[in-house]
Amino acid sequence: MINPLIEVMMPVTRSLRSKTGLSIIIGGLAVLLLTSWGLQSAEVDPNQLKFPQQFESWQATEEQVERDDILAQYPANIILWAGSSFAKEYHSPRGHQFAVADITHTLRTGVAVAEGDKGLSASCWTCKSPDAPRLMNEMGIQGFSGANFVDLGREIKSVVYCSDCHVDGSAELALPRPHAQNAMAKIKLPFDKQDHAMQGAQVCGQCHVSYYFQPENNNKVNIPWIFGSTADEIEKYYDTRRFYEWIHPISKTPILKARHPEFEHWSRSAHAKQGVTCITCHMPPATDEKGATYTDHKVAGALDNFDRTCASCHSSKAAITKKLDKTKAIIDAKSRNVESLLIKAHYEAKAAWDAGATWPQMNDAIMGIRHAQWRWDFATASHGMYAHNPKEGIELLDKSTEQVTYARQALARILGQLSVTKVEYPDYSTKEKAHAAIGFVEADAIKAKEAFIKEEVDKYWQPVARTGY
Repeated sequence: MINPLIEVMMPVTRSLRSKTGLSIIIGGLAVLLLTSWGLQSAEVDPNQLKFPQQFESWQATEEQVERDDILAQYPANIILWAGSSFAKEYHSPRGHQFAVADITHTLRTGVAVAEGDKGLSASCWTCKSPDAPRLMNEMGIQGFSGANFVDLGREIKSVVYCSDCHVDGSAELALPRPHAQNAMAKIKLPFDKQDHAMQGAQVCGQCHVSYYFQPENNNKVNIPWIFGSTADEIEKYYDTRRFYEWIHPISKTPILKARHPEFEHWSRSAHAKQGVTCITCHMPPATDEKGATYTDHKVAGALDNFDRTCASCHSSKAAITKKLDKTKAIIDAKSRNVESLLIKAHYEAKAAWDAGATWPQMNDAIMGIRHAQWRWDFATASHGMYAHNPKEGIELLDKSTEQVTYARQALARILGQLSVTKVEYPDYSTKEKAHAAIGFVEADAIKAKEAFIKEEVDKYWQPVARTGY
């Protein structure tokens, strides 16, 4: 289902793109609609419609419907993420218009909370809607994060919108999420002290970044940059705190999870050193019918707009495409190799535990698995690592290979001491077989989710929770 604002507006904008009165008509109609519907200012601010080209290109993100089933493409991820919701469903991202609906419908966010169960934190809404900062202001940051995801679902009325990145009614950039303000200060890049280009990158980086929920602070979102933003520095922070996201059910490894660390990788890239930011590549300048330049808010891949993005530095689209394809192939091959080694390590650890291994024996091997999987995840969880910072990606995967090899060598010694001569490894050649290996029944989860959508979301949540479904 399409967002009602888009459903009404889109025929108008599409049919009048060639008309000189487009700006006035869009602005007038939208203000009329917004006023008549009584929408909240955190959801849609009529003043933002002073920027009709930006608004229309933002609307066009609803056309970006395609996404890939990552677990079907790479079933090894299911084994590596066993014990977490990531093993249930994981898709590639798509247009901003689907942010609320996709997190509502994914199996990762589950269903209505059972009595006595705290359930999923409302922090999962943090980067999906401008209603999240609004609710933080109303409830307090920890009041928001301590609430339940489902309980606040009815409050989410808008997808990613102007006020997520701008001061209301203005083109001035803003960083409305407290976790991002704190993180930029940690790395001595406070938002208000940066030039316009860096502020633009930070605006993207408030959400396109790795983070975790702080259990001691009601699951408040935190970006772990106390020591810095590299994989090594973040790992040091987590290890110092003895933090883990979950205990892997196969190997008993305390697992760390990276989440789309695009800002981190970009910040150390050749592009960053040249002043090329997220905006440069993914939101290039466009020209309207009157010759006026504006920023294209239909966030897209750089090569999709080669002449407006890459061409200022790269002379040949074919050449840069070939180079990227080659780099991607290298990173993909290294990733698949590490995944295979990690899965073997998890099951070798299981065999050791089953044979009576003790923590003093297993500690080094388990930490090797933890650190190797962290680096693999920090490389592969970043969408577009092969373009954003391939050098770092390759280094991470090489280090991960070294660490998991060390872990397996340690496990081989332990298995020898325990007289274990054979280890059973799972068949994870398909998504279905990998799910079976970890005991997850997808059909049951889908059935429960569909019932939740029917009884809760369809009846009580806002239309944005059903966009595209």
